[in-house]
Amino acid sequence: MKKILIMGLPGAGKTTMARSMEQRLISAGQTVLWLNADQIRSRFNDWDFSEEGRVRQASRMRDLADATDVDWVIADFVAPLATMRDIYDPSWIVWMDTLDQGRFEDTNRMFQSPESYDFRITEFDAERWSGFVADHLLHDRRRPCFDWRRETVQMLGRWQPWHAGHRALFERLLERTGQVIIQIRDVQGWQGSNPFAVEQVKRFIRRDLDPLYQGQYDIQVVPNIVHIGWGRGVGYTSGEETFDESVTEISATKIRREMGLE
Repeated sequence: MKKILIMGLPGAGKTTMARSMEQRLISAGQTVLWLNADQIRSRFNDWDFSEEGRVRQASRMRDLADATDVDWVIADFVAPLATMRDIYDPSWIVWMDTLDQGRFEDTNRMFQSPESYDFRITEFDAERWSGFVADHLLHDRRRPCFDWRRETVQMLGRWQPWHAGHRALFERLLERTGQVIIQIRDVQGWQGSNPFAVEQVKRFIRRDLDPLYQGQYDIQVVPNIVHIGWGRGVGYTSGEETFDESVTEISATKIRREMGLE
């Protein structure tokens, strides 16, 4: 038996994803138990959302999962604390990162973004991503991990904001080595423009690239680099990538103006 944890803020789409995942796995001939947090709390008449109550709920979900004899157990609950995730001890973690804030302020304050997860879903499209996740699960295919010693392509920019042209460039560069380091120049307010802080830029990038390219890129914050130089014979290559007009005409400046930021 393998346990799947579908976690995230209230309203992030956990239940919809869990329902779709259940259908995908059953259609593949698998036996599945789905544990929905609200249904389990109702069964035990336990609506205590203190830290103690939440930890108790995680233990309850674990015990119910461990007591069954099926191929897969899907548990969808917020699991805002790393302690709760450790208690449930899932084989796979699906993080529904579709919201910046949930509808319960106490949960927002408590929520700890996971440092370790298998899939980070950043849009409300359970039909699409349940198939993507289920395919990985059924073939036991883990996501790639960024390897800092592997040959890598550097992608340096301001990304104010990140847009479809940047996505096209990323996909082109990814073909060269299989992984890209995206470097964000720390430029907020520089030259009277560049309105987005580094953390905002990170969110733009991750929302666009995860979960499809998860593990094939990493993000690094760098100073406001305006020149790159190297000595002879170091083995680096560089070059400008060219695209058709549908990509080259995308303008971050125009996007900022449409957002009322310039």
